[in-house]
Amino acid sequence: MNKISVIGAGRVGEATAQVLAQQGMCQEVVLLDVREGAASGAALDILQSGSYFEFDTRVTGGTDPALLAGSDLVIVTAGSPRKPGMSRSDVLDVNRAVIDVIVDEILAYAPDSMLLMVSNPVDVLTWHAWKRTGWDRHRVFGQAGVLDASRMACFMAEETGLSIKDIHAMVIGGHGDFMVPLTRFSTINGIPASRFLDQETIARINKRTQHGGSEILALRKNSSAYNAPASAIATMVDSITRDRRRVLPCVCVLAGEYGQHDITAGVPAILGHKGIEKVLELPLNEAEQAGFTASVDSIRSDLEALRGYQKS
Repeated sequence: MNKISVIGAGRVGEATAQVLAQQGMCQEVVLLDVREGAASGAALDILQSGSYFEFDTRVTGGTDPALLAGSDLVIVTAGSPRKPGMSRSDVLDVNRAVIDVIVDEILAYAPDSMLLMVSNPVDVLTWHAWKRTGWDRHRVFGQAGVLDASRMACFMAEETGLSIKDIHAMVIGGHGDFMVPLTRFSTINGIPASRFLDQETIARINKRTQHGGSEILALRKNSSAYNAPASAIATMVDSITRDRRRVLPCVCVLAGEYGQHDITAGVPAILGHKGIEKVLELPLNEAEQAGFTASVDSIRSDLEALRGYQKS
């Protein structure tokens, strides 16, 4: 991949740009932010770490949306962050207005790119961005499940005392309190995770996974998480740029999968150089399906609120 642009030079955006450059994901990383000097300063700081991390990726930054020109992939992290006690849905109104401007700039300067949404509430804003672009659904997707799964894997490692390197977790649904951690589809070196965990421990892990972001926000008070989100974004980008076709839980536009239409939600998908190659349908049991349905209903509720904002 030649060029990746990251919109939003806050902590998530800057950390993402650092990882992308450090791992040589592309030839050029561009940071954009409406704050004068924020993106260019962050870009210069990252660039000056190149001799020690041994990368020669070009990193630039600025405020001019024309810098998006030629982007193969645009990652959107911009928007108002949550404060302690806020849900992701609480920032919907202000962030929807931000995304409107950003999507229009992408359409003007990078109409052939793919779009990876990170801004919260990510499920709703991914749907909104997809509708506003008019692009095929494989080109517009969001990051949530990769982060949620990494949190679940962390908690499983803590509970079992086993290496996190062997743990592969799966989380579906919305990126919020109604997300659905799937222990039945999570493994430890290929062995079902349930072999290592009792029901009480599973319930504890699931609850902590659902509130993983809030836990960090409550501890830090003045900042949401950014290291793990940046790593999750980089995992998705790596699968795209290197066409690894990894199976990752992504926010996807559903067109009949799981019995859902015209909605975005976190589901496992094959992610390759063209974006979402295929949405994978898991054989959910009754409890898992009920949880997923409740999560999708929550997303639809936010979509109704979004439509209300658009009409007002």
